[in-house]
Amino acid sequence: MTDSQIVMAKQMSHLVAQAKEQLDKTIRSGAEAAVSEQVSVARRQLDAQLNDAVEKAIQASMQRVSDSALQRVVQQATERTSALVDEARRSTDASASQLDEKVRTAVNAAVSDAVDHATQQAAHQAAQQMSAGPRRQRQPITREAFAATHGAQDADLAKIRTFAAQHGLTVVNESRGRRTVLLSGTVQNLSSAFSVQLNNYEHPGGRYRGRVGTLQIPSELQGIIEGVFGLDNRPQAQPHFRRRKPAAPGMSPHAAGISYSPLDVAAAYNFPPNTDGTGQSIGILELGGGYTQNDLDTFFRGLSLATPSVTAIPVDGGANSPGDPNGADGEVELDIEVAGSIAPKAQIGVYFTPNTDAGFLDALTTAVHDTNLRPSIISISWGGPETTWTQQSRDAFTSACQDAATMGVTVLAASGDNGATDGDSSGQPTVDFPAASPYITGCGGTKLTISDGKITAETAWNELATNEGATGGGVSQFFPLPDYQANAGVPTHSNGYKGRGVPDVAGDADPVTGYNVVVDGQSAVIGGTSAVAPLIAGLLARINQSLGTPIGFLNPLIYSASVEATFHDITIGDNGGYNAGPGWDPCTGLGSPNGGAMLAAVKAAGSGTSAAASARD
Repeated sequence: MTDSQIVMAKQMSHLVAQAKEQLDKTIRSGAEAAVSEQVSVARRQLDAQLNDAVEKAIQASMQRVSDSALQRVVQQATERTSALVDEARRSTDASASQLDEKVRTAVNAAVSDAVDHATQQAAHQAAQQMSAGPRRQRQPITREAFAATHGAQDADLAKIRTFAAQHGLTVVNESRGRRTVLLSGTVQNLSSAFSVQLNNYEHPGGRYRGRVGTLQIPSELQGIIEGVFGLDNRPQAQPHFRRRKPAAPGMSPHAAGISYSPLDVAAAYNFPPNTDGTGQSIGILELGGGYTQNDLDTFFRGLSLATPSVTAIPVDGGANSPGDPNGADGEVELDIEVAGSIAPKAQIGVYFTPNTDAGFLDALTTAVHDTNLRPSIISISWGGPETTWTQQSRDAFTSACQDAATMGVTVLAASGDNGATDGDSSGQPTVDFPAASPYITGCGGTKLTISDGKITAETAWNELATNEGATGGGVSQFFPLPDYQANAGVPTHSNGYKGRGVPDVAGDADPVTGYNVVVDGQSAVIGGTSAVAPLIAGLLARINQSLGTPIGFLNPLIYSASVEATFHDITIGDNGGYNAGPGWDPCTGLGSPNGGAMLAAVKAAGSGTSAAASARD
């Protein structure tokens, strides 16, 4: 530890004490005003809870934020606590004992709420600072250092082992960095351990195991276990790719649409010249399907490129399993072929996992913490309406992406192919998850027309009238508006919630102007926002190569004025619920990239100068 780190640690220790004292003071004053005779009992009980809860929250989250950021967090937490206590105090019609119970209940909720809020805000500040400052000041930590300083604690792992033994469960694997413990056991023992009932169900897509009842976490593991995954193994996500429909009888092929190689699109978007992803690694998550070496060789030979290094990485029993040309193989080979042609010298790792929330999360954390491939960019082309995900799944994904930001890893996700509703059964405006996570860069879709290598037209992708999809986008109902979008003009959701806007960026995705690929031995034209995530992944691999360091958490950077100005602003079109327009919009985000101008702006921002390059049109 350096001298400066020691000084910072001492400052944090002092600030922790201040935080506890400030929260304690608010709670005590509220309790005394409400129940003077009962306060001593309530105080002792609350002191014990407060000391434990705040200490854990501060230790877990404040290691990565500045003093000023922590002070803001403490102030916000104190205000929220005070408001809840005041609400209980106003219940003057209750008896002393009833009021005492009301205050204690309110304070318990306030402490929990304040600690959760403080933790989330602290992690957000840490991740945002990692990318918002000058590039030379951003110091992502290594995966090994993260596991040592932020990984699971010995005492916590010991408690989980004890819990497993008590319920007849076996500890199969522990990962400190991923903060994950894999348990196995009989259905009866697992059901008993978490107080649920497990049943088998049939649905149109097959058979799955589901649970009845709310998961119960033992009190001694509260604050240690973030989520329990794998009890329910129903399919969680869908691939976001769209095959172009065959031309109707009598229609010329050109009238049915045009198509491009990924290199055509990269040239139109002015991706940085003299870069090829050398020295970079890209992780791609796949929840099914597979690729063949022959397909890759055929595709890249057609572009006069050597086939890049592609490695299949199994997670939770997933595997490279090609064989269905109309299924997920189209997704897998589209992702590899787009990313690989844009950054042909980058190493590509494809993390195959089962299509469940547990599999999806494990693939993400495996890629984020992979000490072999060490991807600096992760591309995700799968997802589903955020309303179909459990709260624990959304929280766990967000936590994993906060970890990624701390380690300088960029996470990209397709924003969906079903327009403003994202195919949600309610028919109401819904955004796609995981693209909705504030720590992921959501990738929307456009319809791109190129002539002589230049963009002649670009609009929001919307082919809903012909059942060929539309770009996903809108406003989250679960994730609040992040700081980096404070001035983006994100509208409130139709239910009044002021949430995160999706997507952040966009690129060619309309199957009518789709990508030429090879899938299961056949040439095909495929679109979808799933093409945009690997497209941007390839761009960032080239930018990282030029910078000599990973760009990391992208969102705060692209919403800065100098970098935002480099995007092609898409002002025409809609997605069936929102309209494209000047600046950020819920169809195409900030727009499509001008890669060369973006690199120049990022370099200028890193050196502390202003960039002159601009691509707003």
